[in-house]
Amino acid sequence: SVRRDYHSWVSHHLGRQMEFLWFGDRGYPVLLFPTSMGRFWQNEDFGLTGALAEKVDAGHLQLVCVDSVDTESWYNKNAPPAYRARRHDDYDRYLRHELVPYVQHRSGRGEMGVCGASFGAYHAANFAGRYPGLVTKAVLFSGVYHVGQFLDGYWDDLCYFHCPEAYVANADEGLAQRLRLVDWVVATGEYDSLVGENRHFAGLLQGKGIPVHAEFWPGVFGHDWPFWRDAVRRLL
Repeated sequence: SVRRDYHSWVSHHLGRQMEFLWFGDRGYPVLLFPTSMGRFWQNEDFGLTGALAEKVDAGHLQLVCVDSVDTESWYNKNAPPAYRARRHDDYDRYLRHELVPYVQHRSGRGEMGVCGASFGAYHAANFAGRYPGLVTKAVLFSGVYHVGQFLDGYWDDLCYFHCPEAYVANADEGLAQRLRLVDWVVATGEYDSLVGENRHFAGLLQGKGIPVHAEFWPGVFGHDWPFWRDAVRRLL
């Protein structure tokens, strides 16, 4: 039986309590992001952590199921777009300056992986793209890689630097070199409504000479938990 702990603290970057679940006691730590507006328990409830239980039990992986603030950031239609981006940036700082040091200390490892599906894949891709080398593996299922749809036409530097599609497309050789420190995996079904975005993002990485393992499962929709559970066993 896998060791499972619940933790929380009040984030000073977000000014609110942030919760997470931790599975396992040794191995490579991986941040698991929830889907759109999902909470920290979602990946457990939908069986993603269960799908990885053998790897966790064997000491290969430790899983950190993080919370999101999507309802306060990108999905917050009541706030101006500039505020949405700033709130996401607060979340990014919580992850980078509060959660990551905790994960490094507890796991005794300097590097970690990220994984997410749907909007969780956006979070995973963006965190890997912003902190390559700290993140050494990114497993992205059925993802969204551009935040334009959440901005009502607004755009600024902060939006750009939290938009993987934008900064990967514009990557110079220096950034491309750093992005090669990440083992990138992009996967979904060929009938996913987002398959074009996933092919495009994988192509952007490849076009910059950044190796990416891309899978587009034939004959299926792919944008659902049974597919992600099945694939995560192989790909993480």
